[in-house]
Amino acid sequence: MKSFIFSGVIAIWATGAMAHSPLDGTTPANEAIVSKMPTEVLMDFKGDIRLIRVAITHASTRSMDMDLGEQTAFTQEFKLPMHDMGQGTYEVEWRGLGADGHALNGTFRFIVE
Repeated sequence: MKSFIFSGVIAIWATGAMAHSPLDGTTPANEAIVSKMPTEVLMDFKGDIRLIRVAITHASTRSMDMDLGEQTAFTQEFKLPMHDMGQGTYEVEWRGLGADGHALNGTFRFIVE
């Protein structure tokens, strides 16, 4: 009986986890080392999401919000303009709302040499 209940709990949890829309890939890729500053950051999600906030931090400077522009609809792909802050490590922190109503967030980073 315990294994039956446990199996049911796992099945319900797995179904809920699959409903989210995690970040599938970025350009530049997470942990990439690039030779020149990209003019934009591309974010690709596994499902529809609405970005609420995207902030970028360069090296040890303070965080700066990125311009989301007209990108307010639920979609899977976003292109965000970049501001050149020189060589070093850039960390992008994002927050959004999945089409299923769940709050989502994450980070990725890349290095400009």
